Amino acid sequence: MPDFSSRYSIQRPYHTRAQGAETPDAFGVNQCGVRTLEKQLESDRGRIINSAAVRRLQQKTQVFPLEHNAAVRSRLTHSLEVQQTGRFIVRTIFERLGERAETLGLAGLERATESLVEMACLMHDIGNPPFGHFGEEAISHWFRQTLPQLPPFTRDCGPGHVTLRAELLRELASFEGNAQAIRLISQLQKLNLTYTQSACILKYTRCATEERPERNDPASYLKKKPGYYFSERDFVRALQTALQMAPGRRFPLTYLMEAADDIAYCLADLEDGVDKGILSCAELAQHLIEQFSALRQPYDDAGAAHFEFNRRRQSFEQIVTDALRRSDKEPINKEHEFFVWLRVNLIHPLVNHAAQAFIEQIDAVYDGRLNRALLEDDSPCHAVVETLKRVAIRQVFSVPEVETLELQGFRIISGLLEHYKPLLLLPAQEFARLCEGGSRGLLIESRLFHRLPNKHVKAYLSLLQEAPLLASGQPLDAEIWERYCRCRLLQDMVSGMTDQYALDEYQTLSVL
Repeated sequence: MPDFSSRYSIQRPYHTRAQGAETPDAFGVNQCGVRTLEKQLESDRGRIINSAAVRRLQQKTQVFPLEHNAAVRSRLTHSLEVQQTGRFIVRTIFERLGERAETLGLAGLERATESLVEMACLMHDIGNPPFGHFGEEAISHWFRQTLPQLPPFTRDCGPGHVTLRAELLRELASFEGNAQAIRLISQLQKLNLTYTQSACILKYTRCATEERPERNDPASYLKKKPGYYFSERDFVRALQTALQMAPGRRFPLTYLMEAADDIAYCLADLEDGVDKGILSCAELAQHLIEQFSALRQPYDDAGAAHFEFNRRRQSFEQIVTDALRRSDKEPINKEHEFFVWLRVNLIHPLVNHAAQAFIEQIDAVYDGRLNRALLEDDSPCHAVVETLKRVAIRQVFSVPEVETLELQGFRIISGLLEHYKPLLLLPAQEFARLCEGGSRGLLIESRLFHRLPNKHVKAYLSLLQEAPLLASGQPLDAEIWERYCRCRLLQDMVSGMTDQYALDEYQTLSVL
């Protein structure tokens, strides 16, 4: 029988004695008590909400980069919507569990669980670079092209160094926002969150140095993307130890954050597309009905599958048609009315389905071995989520306006990295001289170096001291490790920029 209380801990990477408070000796909720846990999680909330990483989300756009229309979602407004959905899922789970919560070690932990999931939802996008997923690919593409030009990654080295060097190369050419989020909270911003809170955003369980698993791997979904970088391996190990998590497994509440994101972003992207005039509500309604019908064709139940809200059962087509009818009757804000009714009638059944899946798969969820998302099954609810995703991809993401913005974002990020490339090409001893304040003979490089954020340079110097050991017990070749740290420095800098700041910096350096 799962005992969730064993996974709720107040342990942090390091402890402080703030305002005379005693450093706790016991970290588990059974030792420290529910009130102490709630107090520590309240501290986490303050650290997260007041962090620069969350503030930057207000200037990172969800679908339309550099958008001036405030009604179109930013990463921050999207994350707030995900946060609300996450809270709804938690409350539904506890409602359905009733007295069974006590047998699962969840008695008295509803408020703590709510807080953990809410804050995970707020943080889930903090590692995303400017211009979203296209920005991720721009960083990865540039490094794939550039790494072969760096001597430490091409020259001959001892046999013990070759394997790790190849793994580090694989990582640097695969930038991932989820892994960057772990780096942000643990190293760059040092939020010192409880391990329980940090674990909630560890969405994927493999280190970026590992290869992507085969499809038949029992953890293929959990490892389909990098979850953390080699630079944060020690942090993740400490987290796993503190929370009694086996390597390669997920923290239980991460499934709830993921479900909340899946439910929230699908409808949001379509609403932004309608708000931008890319398609009308009537056109969207037709696309939704046709796509859902196509997805349920193998089950022959597109009309028979019903979704219940407020004791009213409707098919997907009835829900969409009813929303369109109400929109037609609305004299002022038709688009808003359409999405209000679509959201109300779809979110409730989707939340109920996610909550029920969590309960039905409770053993696998507790162990962190459930190899799929909660909404990823053969149900009509999954077909709804998949319908929203596919229509968004075809009707919003693939239109010329969005593709043009993505190409501009790709050019901006690639151009920025190209401008800073001289710093990457410097020999290690020359870059060390820049870090120490020397600039003689480094006319361009010194000026570029002065533009780097001090916190990122300090993170680089700190990481430099953590050279890993090979299987033989020898440290990795110093030059290879230094260049890895320097690449990580540039990725930290560029990925931390907002859309507008990235554009401004690119234009400034291009004029120069």
